Amino acid sequence: MALKCDICEKHSVAGGTHKHHRGVAGGQWKRRATHTKRTIGVNIHWATMPIKGVMTRVHACASCIKRVRFDNKKAAALAA
Repeated sequence: MALKCDICEKHSVAGGTHKHHRGVAGGQWKRRATHTKRTIGVNIHWATMPIKGVMTRVHACASCIKRVRFDNKKAAALAA
């Protein structure tokens, strides 16, 4: 599955983990906190949503899915 939102172009990024424990600031090498690289993924799902009036199946992040649903409910309430 692609790790990129088709609507907002949000994608996974690289980051780092860092353990925090006692003695890190003391400068003692044996108790120095370890650093490990990791990837931070996005919450991507397949979603069928109206884009330009046509129902389209897209990869969308959770925040975009919520925003589209909210906008549709708001438009329906204003029309009624």
